[in-house]
Amino acid sequence: MITLSHFIVLGAVLFCIAVAGIFINRKNVIVLLMSIELMLLAVNINFVAFSRFSGDVAGQVFVFFILTVAAAETAIGLAILTLLFRNRSTINIAEIDSMKG
Repeated sequence: MITLSHFIVLGAVLFCIAVAGIFINRKNVIVLLMSIELMLLAVNINFVAFSRFSGDVAGQVFVFFILTVAAAETAIGLAILTLLFRNRSTINIAEIDSMKG
């Protein structure tokens, strides 16, 4: 039987992997975006688990809105990344920093 603590541990492990991905890799924008999405996934797992075990649907509805915002964020982030690659021929974050006006 899977209990609430299993879901909390899974969410914590995913969140820690995402934080490690952000701190370890600070040069590749794609890995940073994937780490942010992994953080959102970890939070969504906890929302669904607490919603399921408490018998309230509000957490699952909130996850739906989080996924909608995450999809929009991903689309905009990849569009910016595509334009950056076309203009600079790289996706290195150090190159983005040089765009300050």
